[in-house]
Amino acid sequence: MIWPSPSRPLSWRAARRADAEYGVSATPDWRQVDWPAHTHRATIDGGAVSYVDMGAGGRPAVFIHGLGGGWQNWLENIPAVAQTRRVIALDLPGFGGSEMPRAPISITGFAAVVDRLCEHLGLGPVAVVGNSMGGFTAAELAIRTPERVERAVLVDAAGITTRMLAQNPLSERFARAVVTRTRGTPEAARRMLRRPGFTALGFGVVARYPTRLSRDLLAEQFVSLGSPGFMPAYEALSTYDFVDRLDEIACPTLIVQGTEDILVPLGDAYEFARRIPRATTLILEDTGHVPMLERPLTFNRALLEFLDQDVAPERPHPERSPTLAESAAEGSV
Repeated sequence: MIWPSPSRPLSWRAARRADAEYGVSATPDWRQVDWPAHTHRATIDGGAVSYVDMGAGGRPAVFIHGLGGGWQNWLENIPAVAQTRRVIALDLPGFGGSEMPRAPISITGFAAVVDRLCEHLGLGPVAVVGNSMGGFTAAELAIRTPERVERAVLVDAAGITTRMLAQNPLSERFARAVVTRTRGTPEAARRMLRRPGFTALGFGVVARYPTRLSRDLLAEQFVSLGSPGFMPAYEALSTYDFVDRLDEIACPTLIVQGTEDILVPLGDAYEFARRIPRATTLILEDTGHVPMLERPLTFNRALLEFLDQDVAPERPHPERSPTLAESAAEGSV
C-alpha cells in the first residue's frame, strides 16, 4: 500500500454526492485581483524567492504551500485574509518562481527561508499557515524560531506518517511519475481539464471531488508542478522526524484536516493535536488534502476566527471544550 490513509480517489461521477458548499469560491474573487502587481522577488541566502504581498494592517499572515505547490495554492484565501491584515504567500526555494537553494533542500532550510523572508520584510511576529509540506515547515518554524510565530495553522500537515514514505519504494516511484508527467504543463492542464475523467485522474489524489472545483482554479495549481525542487523536497519530508519536539510549539495552533485525505490520514491530525499543547482542531467531513481550495468559505471563516481571537485557550480539553470544528463546520459539511 502506497499511502497509509484508507481513503481512495473517486470517479468523476461521484461528484454528484458532494454537498452544495463544496467548491464554492470565496469572496473577494481571486479572479479580480491584479496578481502581477502584488508579486515580488527577494534575495534570500543568495537565491531569488518569489512571493505575493497583499493587504495592510493587523498582524501579518504568511502562507506556505505544500509539495508540488506554489503560492497559487492560496488563491481562494489570500484576498479574504488581506482585507484585515498583511498577507505574504511565497514559493519555497525550488518551486514556482523561486530559485533552487544553494544548500540541499530540507524542512529546516525551508523554515529558515521563511524566517529570513519575514526579517527581510520587517514583519516581526506572524501567523503562519501551511498546507501539507507547508504545514510541516510551519511547525518546524514554530519549534526553531518561536519568537517569529505567534500563531500556527497546520492544514493537512505532513510530518507524522510521512516518515513511512522512505520505507516504501512504491511511494518514491509514484512521486517521480507525478513530477515527470506534469513538468511545465499549465497549457496541458487546461487541455486535460476539458474532460472530467482526466480531471478526476489528475487531481483525485489531492481533492475529494476535483470536478466540482473550477477549471481556472485547477489550472493555476499546475504552475509549480514539476518544479526542480519536487524530488529533493519529497526526500526531505520523508526522512526528517520532529515528532518528539512538537510539544515545544508554544503558540496557539489550529489543526485543519479533511476526513478523506488520501495523502495525510486523519490520525495525523489527532496526533498533532495530542502533542501540541495549545491546539484546536477543525475536522472537515467529505474533504480531501486541500480544504482551503475545496471548502474556502468554511476554511476562511474558521481561519479568520482563529487569527482574530484575543485570547487563546492554554490547553483546551478535547472532550469538554468547544472546537472550531463544531462552530465553523456546522451545517457546511
